[in-house]
Parts: sequence; structure tokens; C-alpha cells
Amino acid sequence: MKRILLVCAAGMSTSLLVNKMKDYATSAGKEVHIEALPVSEANTVIDQADIVMIGPQVRYQLPQVEAMAKGRIPVVVIDMKDYGMVNGQAVLTKALELIGE
Repeated sequence: MKRILLVCAAGMSTSLLVNKMKDYATSAGKEVHIEALPVSEANTVIDQADIVMIGPQVRYQLPQVEAMAKGRIPVVVIDMKDYGMVNGQAVLTKALELIGE
């Protein structure tokens, strides 16, 4: 099972996207664990994640999150259009592509 961590400002704005991603994963038969946390809490679970995706509103914190990941996993900013349209399919597809699924 792949673990996807979404990081945003407070962890709440991404919850809709997480739900859409989970819905698509279920319909596509993908086994994934997806959670959203604020940047301040990301370090508590980053060691278990296979990828970290950052909300575009906190893209300025990319260097901080990359430092937490220590080069072990991909850290990417979610496409602003996909984030704004809550396109769970596109975001999940991108995440799985980046981790080789």
C-alpha cells in the first residue's frame, strides 16, 4: 500500500481533495493511504510516506518539506488547477506516476 501525504497550511483545505482522491482510488482498485496535515505536523509522519504533495498555497514551504524528506521520497507542489478544481483523479494519478505505480 502506498502512502501519500498532502501538506497544506492548516490541514483542512486539502480534506476535500483527499476525499476525491480516495474515491478515485476505490473506483480504480488502488490501495493507498492518503492523509492531509499542516506543514507543522508533517514531520510526524513523513518517514512513512512514499510521496509528499504540497498545496499550492504553501509552495513557499517546499524547501522546508524537502529538508524533512531528506531526499528519500519525491516532494512536489500540486498543480494549482487540479487543486482548485479538486481533481482527485489527476492528483492521485500524478502521485502514483511519481512513485512508480
